[in-house]
Amino acid sequence: MRKPLTKEEERSLLDAAQCVRENSYSPYSKFKVGAAVLTDDGRIFQGTNIENASYGLTICAERNAIFAAVCAGARRFRALALITQKLPGMAFNSPCGACRQVMSEFMPPETPILLAVLDKTKRIVYRKTLRELMPFPFDKFSEK
Repeated sequence: MRKPLTKEEERSLLDAAQCVRENSYSPYSKFKVGAAVLTDDGRIFQGTNIENASYGLTICAERNAIFAAVCAGARRFRALALITQKLPGMAFNSPCGACRQVMSEFMPPETPILLAVLDKTKRIVYRKTLRELMPFPFDKFSEK
């Protein structure tokens, strides 16, 4: 059993995601996304969405954060935070299928995923697990 996130770790992770969100390159969607992952050894890596006129070359914030961590040698993660703006009719925005699959490669199903939205002046956080977002992953953690 992994130790749960402390309130301070959760706040630091959300702050890192919110900060990097400002670096988003999203001229087409105008939808800024920030992500941050917390490694087992306590490091935080950030990522933001980077769009491209050839839409298939766009990369999401979640994968950017995970890939940055992997490039630095990290392979185990305790949590991921994602932050976006509030969209009408949506409580929160969740990772796309490609991001969920990449998350499943490096995170066990019980990994906390913090889904935050900026609504005017407040940050609203929804707490999920990777298993809730990806109940039947194609991964190395699944029971055979």
